[in-house]
Amino acid sequence: MADVAPLNETILEPDLPIIDPHHHLWDRPGARGPNLPPPRHGFESVLRLAPRYLLDELLADMKSGHNVKATVFLQCGSMYRADGPAAMKPIGETEFVNGVAAMSASGLYGDVRACAGIVGHVDLTLGSDLVTQVLEAHIAVAGGRFRGIRHSASYDADTGVLGPLAGGAPGLYRSDRFREGFACLAPLGLSFDAWMLEPQLPDLVDLARTFPETPIVLDHVGTPLGISSYEGTRDERFPVWRQNIQDLAACPNMFVKLGGLAMVFPGFPSFLSDPAAPSTQLAAEWKPYIETCIEAFGAPRSMFESNFPVDLGSCAYDTLWNAFKVLAKDYSADEKAHLFFGAANRFYRLGL
Repeated sequence: MADVAPLNETILEPDLPIIDPHHHLWDRPGARGPNLPPPRHGFESVLRLAPRYLLDELLADMKSGHNVKATVFLQCGSMYRADGPAAMKPIGETEFVNGVAAMSASGLYGDVRACAGIVGHVDLTLGSDLVTQVLEAHIAVAGGRFRGIRHSASYDADTGVLGPLAGGAPGLYRSDRFREGFACLAPLGLSFDAWMLEPQLPDLVDLARTFPETPIVLDHVGTPLGISSYEGTRDERFPVWRQNIQDLAACPNMFVKLGGLAMVFPGFPSFLSDPAAPSTQLAAEWKPYIETCIEAFGAPRSMFESNFPVDLGSCAYDTLWNAFKVLAKDYSADEKAHLFFGAANRFYRLGL
């Protein structure tokens, strides 16, 4: 992709209120510079496009034409503490993001609330006592904005799928040690973001059934795969993915995020395309996954997400939300209110 600038599309339904329930903030100096080796994986290519994504970049996207009223930050290993116990280092990310949220809440940057909710990280395999201590430390520094954690289970035996994100182990969400820590979330009123790859979805089905009192949201429609050893198999795997989505939707504590399909993992033609794909092409590529999720979960438990800046690999922010509005054009006004604002507001208890 030579250019990820806005495509100068007309902004669709510009007054429709939006909560963006999934974005990151980071500064990756190691991804900048003229002498970097060629990227080995699509995720590395995205870091080259956006080595820095902080408040200025986020605000520019929020104000690029759509009516984005608030956002939720999702952990990404950013600004961890350099010192202190390893278990407590992720607290630095929450401290950092809460500062950004406080800047936005000042009103100095307009009537938007960036990072109104914060999702951090805790290693849930540390044992219940230490997990509780770390969760309470997140809550203490978050200014009332801490909503839950994400502990990724993403794994595939083919390391070419995840590339630089590989390194996890299989079966995390089924392990006793993980579940001991997971049980600490509900007593503190916290929710859980689950990121995993499509073949791992049965592990989440079992987790959601075992802990019906814990609100869980599936990130990125379960990350369908179409690269590396999965290249050319996406369509034949679709019925298996769909059944897993239906099984998850049968759990009342489950929600789903509609997005992440602009990442490298599904292997759609729009990723790093030159010229960049228009919103209509993006909507056509993503439609089977988005419509299946909305049909299974219903609009009240489904929320569109930007996943920025990661999804910059396929499109600019304004184009992304146009694609979602193309996908939602035949839904009722009430359903759109859930999909773009209400579901995120309820799941993350934002009170907006």
